Amino acid sequence: MMHVSVTQTVLRSPIHILSFGFGSGLSPVAPGTMGTLIAIPIFLLLTTFSSIIYLLFVTILFFVGCWASGQTAEALNVHDHPGIVIDEIVGYLITMIFVPFTWHWVILGFLLFRLFDIWKPWPISIVDKQVKGGLGIMLDDVLAAIYSLLSLHIVIWSVKLL
Repeated sequence: MMHVSVTQTVLRSPIHILSFGFGSGLSPVAPGTMGTLIAIPIFLLLTTFSSIIYLLFVTILFFVGCWASGQTAEALNVHDHPGIVIDEIVGYLITMIFVPFTWHWVILGFLLFRLFDIWKPWPISIVDKQVKGGLGIMLDDVLAAIYSLLSLHIVIWSVKLL
């Protein structure tokens, strides 16, 4: 039987390419960080639309991400392969909800999201270990994004008070 590499499997399917963040998850170094970096131009594009369109896009991408990452995990026979980064993309986009576009907020949102995604404080760590399938892949990043979103808005609010 011929061995098929992860790269070959991913590049053969648009579903897997989406799950792997348009190929950013194929990075041999820090694929989650690379997936989050891919989310920045998506955020920049989405800021040109209304908040309703932004929220609708993120919601749809969450559900598509649950399905696609589940399909990719099954194809690779790995629950949460490090290269599946659609969850990082959605997570960063959630982090940036209602955040004004300035580069310092874009960068701080990136750093906060990576911090909470890697650290996985309670209950993120429990969800990461216990919820399986595409929902499990996506949900821990959504929770990290909520922590990041709240932290970022507290900082923005605090700066406005100064």
